[in-house]
Amino acid sequence: MTTKEIGDIGERAAARFLKRSGYKIKGRNKHLSHNEIDIIAEDKSYIVFVEVKTRTVNQSKDTYTSPASAVTHAKQSKLISAAYDYLRQKPSKKQPRMDVIEVWLDKETQKVIDINHIYNAYGTN
Repeated sequence: MTTKEIGDIGERAAARFLKRSGYKIKGRNKHLSHNEIDIIAEDKSYIVFVEVKTRTVNQSKDTYTSPASAVTHAKQSKLISAAYDYLRQKPSKKQPRMDVIEVWLDKETQKVIDINHIYNAYGTN
């Protein structure tokens, strides 16, 4: 499997996870400010900009580095800029929030084995 295919599986799983958790998906793979926001979702209070990080594993996820660690400070800055651009185009009265969703796939079957939703992963609120 290519990295893009793994990422696509993770993003679909994250979107399903968010829907089951009561979020409305507003957009996926939105290109803004020469950057991409994986998922834009909202609940009653927040408009949420989600970065999805997916990793394949063949053992317990506990033995691996957290996928969220790949969201570097530089990447965070780019995503925040893209979120501001989105809100300039589509203003919202809801509080913005930057989340990360980690998805682990079984290396052999490519099935989701775990999802971790990190709220306000690097936001300022």
